[in-house]
Amino acid sequence: MKGWFDAFRDDGGPTLYSFSNRTPVTGDVSIVAVSVLFATVYIAFLVIFPGVRKQKFTTFCTVTLSLFVGLVILITRIGSAWHVANTTISAPYKAFSQEKIPAKIGTHIGLMHVNVTLCAIQIGNWSVPDIDFNERFGWEGASDMTKHYHEALKRGLPFPILTVAEYFSLSQEGFTWGMQYRQAGYFASILLWTSLASWLLMNLLLIAVPRYGAYMKALTGALLVSTNVGYYYLLPKRPLVIYMEGGTLEFSLGWCYWLLLVAGVLCLVVGVAISVMDLVWPHRFSTILEVYFDTPYDRHVILEESSDVRYRKRPTNKGLENPPGLGSRILRRLSSKTTKETSLNNNGPNDGIENKGFQGDVPKSPWRYPFRRSQNMPQRHAGLHRTISQDSNTSSIASASVQISPIHKQALSRMLPKTPHERIRDLDHW
Repeated sequence: MKGWFDAFRDDGGPTLYSFSNRTPVTGDVSIVAVSVLFATVYIAFLVIFPGVRKQKFTTFCTVTLSLFVGLVILITRIGSAWHVANTTISAPYKAFSQEKIPAKIGTHIGLMHVNVTLCAIQIGNWSVPDIDFNERFGWEGASDMTKHYHEALKRGLPFPILTVAEYFSLSQEGFTWGMQYRQAGYFASILLWTSLASWLLMNLLLIAVPRYGAYMKALTGALLVSTNVGYYYLLPKRPLVIYMEGGTLEFSLGWCYWLLLVAGVLCLVVGVAISVMDLVWPHRFSTILEVYFDTPYDRHVILEESSDVRYRKRPTNKGLENPPGLGSRILRRLSSKTTKETSLNNNGPNDGIENKGFQGDVPKSPWRYPFRRSQNMPQRHAGLHRTISQDSNTSSIASASVQISPIHKQALSRMLPKTPHERIRDLDHW
């Protein structure tokens, strides 16, 4: 079994687990995690997109731009390429040493930290030593950079990395680059978190009311552009230049800055364009992500009804009879009580009580069984006289006789109660 255990080995010996096997940082895990998250959501959207039959262009552009802007906001917040510098040097590995090594050194400044990389390169027949460093120094607090620099001195990091870290750790006698970069990072970080909140509200409004979602899209783009402008103007007025043996580190704007600027301009232009289009052609912008998409009672009906209620003229009676405010309600309540009392007091013994449920006209309803045939017959014009409560039965009988056809008079006479004279006559007949 010798070939099985020593396969793909140089010396053929067993595996040595006591070696630490340290490797330099080759990528940011946070950026990779955020990218995978947004890529998963976008791939899921592309899978279901062929089933979309309406509003394909607007839906695709809206979802793509929204996910792109959200990804850019998070990546630039945790990224390390706002201000970068790279050069090739030939400097000693440790202080007070005559031996110099050729290497590539890079400085990548983020919003809350700075990354310094050092990698040895091969020149001629010179064997490349195992030198590959990637160190991060954070400055979330005012004294964090100084503390990290002291820790780097204790750890014995290479001399070029300590030289770069020293420029950011000092905050006195003209060495204020660390403080100025920290202020610019604070400002950009605050605006980025505000842009993220605006982006979330934009997605919510695009689902509920796309018109307001377009307004929030323009606002999000304006915040992103303001982040770029603010960060640029808060950079050190005297540019930071780090001199080393064999090279010079001169800083320039990195890909995080330009990526955020592109996302902000796109978001701002698209939001303004949709807002202008909605003002010229109202309610034309729509996506399949709407809550009321393609339903009878959609947002257009809601907007129309709300506008009718909003702009409906309310009666304004500012006279002495109907004064506005709380007094009008009190006067109406008192007037209703006085009218009831007067109506009750004016009712004499022979006046009767007003029947408020009395209807002068026959209700227009098809369910008037058994007198449906009377609807097709020409009605006789006869005056209906309202009487007192004692004669209410007689008046109702008289009004009914006007409307009833001759066919049903006999049936109705059997159903209605008879007068006392008729009952006495029936008894005499028996």
